[in-house]
Amino acid sequence: MNQTTDDKNKELDNKIEKKSDSEVQPKDKPADSGNAPKAVEKTGGKFFNKAFKKRRPGGGKYGKGEKDEFEQKIIHIARVTRVMKGGKRMRFRACVAVGNKTGKIGIGLAKSADVTAAITKAADQAKKKIVNVQIIKGTIAHNLNHKFGAARIMLKPAKQGTGIIAGGALRIILELAGIKNIVGKILGTNNPVNNVKCVVEALSNLKHIDIPSNKAPATSPASGAGKQDTSNELQKNNEPQNNIKK
Repeated sequence: MNQTTDDKNKELDNKIEKKSDSEVQPKDKPADSGNAPKAVEKTGGKFFNKAFKKRRPGGGKYGKGEKDEFEQKIIHIARVTRVMKGGKRMRFRACVAVGNKTGKIGIGLAKSADVTAAITKAADQAKKKIVNVQIIKGTIAHNLNHKFGAARIMLKPAKQGTGIIAGGALRIILELAGIKNIVGKILGTNNPVNNVKCVVEALSNLKHIDIPSNKAPATSPASGAGKQDTSNELQKNNEPQNNIKK
């Protein structure tokens, strides 16, 4: 009996020692070499995110606060189809006019499967084809009669207070260009795309006129000489009168 109890006690002691060794080993063991690079990778990842993943304060491509100088208006939207081998392919065509109301105007024509995409493409195309228009006292310099395909337009300058007397696509272009007093008439086709192209081409053909500056004439020695001449003339006119009195 004593032997059996002694054997049992020894077994229990061995189990307790094994448990104590297993509990002490992870605390006393130094950090494994495999754990070090993982910690470095984690810190490196955090550092990379902080350093290189900073976004612009404004956000977006052009920033939040920046505004586009051009104002855009839709001239015409149409659904167009193309006959293919398997059937018809439907798309949307947009004609957009762009201007800053200070003499710059442009038009764009683009197609896309979506209406919004077609409008954005047309606006980008219009900004690449800007035409400068000379505006003199709110109107154009001279009369214009222009023809583009089946489109034919007439433009005449007007005095202040007249406003824009025009209709359809012609009026939109004149407003975006910044012309305040003008008379216009569409004489040809009613197709808005052709009329818009005709107007922009006509405005690009305007003759450039040099406007003289309204500065006051500067005082020069020539002006002093003129004064001396006038004084001499007065003396000459007075001399015969004095001789007559004598």
